[in-house]
Amino acid sequence: MTNKNLIYIAGATGVGKTELSIDLAKKLKTEIISCDSRQFYKELEIGTCPPTKYQLKEVKHHFIHNKSIHDRYNVGLYEKDAINKINNLFKDKEHLVLVGGSGLYADSVIFGIDEFPEIPVAIRDEFTIIYNDKGINYLQKELKKLDREYYESVDIKNHSRIIRALEIIKHTGDKFSSLRKDIKKIRNFKTQVILLECPREILYNRINSRVDTMISNGLEEEAFNLKKYSKLNTLNTVGYKEFFNYFENKLSYNEAIEKIKQNTRNYAKRQITWNKKYYEAIKVSSLEDSKKIINHLNI
Repeated sequence: MTNKNLIYIAGATGVGKTELSIDLAKKLKTEIISCDSRQFYKELEIGTCPPTKYQLKEVKHHFIHNKSIHDRYNVGLYEKDAINKINNLFKDKEHLVLVGGSGLYADSVIFGIDEFPEIPVAIRDEFTIIYNDKGINYLQKELKKLDREYYESVDIKNHSRIIRALEIIKHTGDKFSSLRKDIKKIRNFKTQVILLECPREILYNRINSRVDTMISNGLEEEAFNLKKYSKLNTLNTVGYKEFFNYFENKLSYNEAIEKIKQNTRNYAKRQITWNKKYYEAIKVSSLEDSKKIINHLNI
């Protein structure tokens, strides 16, 4: 049995994962692996709420602002990069902390994901254009027609997963569901999941407050400077897409802000549902001081 331990801090957006992960990493004298798929991108500073510059100095973080929105990057590439980094760090560390709200990316590290053939750029570009021109409803109908089994299991509001499935269907000629093996990969480390929870009403108030803070910090200006890239799949992200609609006079300013709050709350709901799969997780309350939480963990 390996003595290397990966500690994954899971929880909805706004619940307090960053603070707990830093306190835990400091206690264990270790480093943090981020699995937040939007914090990879250096251009997305305000709208993705990455750790502050001070926090990044406190503890070494990996996979924060390491990519550009113009880079082609996906969960398969992340799995390879993250596992390589983790294996290297475990040469000197007994513990590592994994943190982030992107459940699929966390699972790629913990369990591994199915490997699929590389999709030609032409097919990727084709579905990006279709999504921009016809929207997610059209793609949902296409997936339902071509692979009903996967359609009934996937989060149909997640455009990235729908597009990915359609790309693979077109490239291989097979149903996406028939290519999935869902076989867990063997890792040379143990994983312990800490699920940070919070009463729904308090969580939503935190989310609303955090959005207000992002607005005060200049999210509108950041989105405005990125609007020429608004068709990039990476920028179909809460906090940016709503402002793009505002810039195109599809929403009023107040409607855009309320939409950001609503979409963030909906995202938190989906995260809460996803995290139910970690049935062996240690559940802790985010209302408790992080240092007290750490003392309860027996690490």
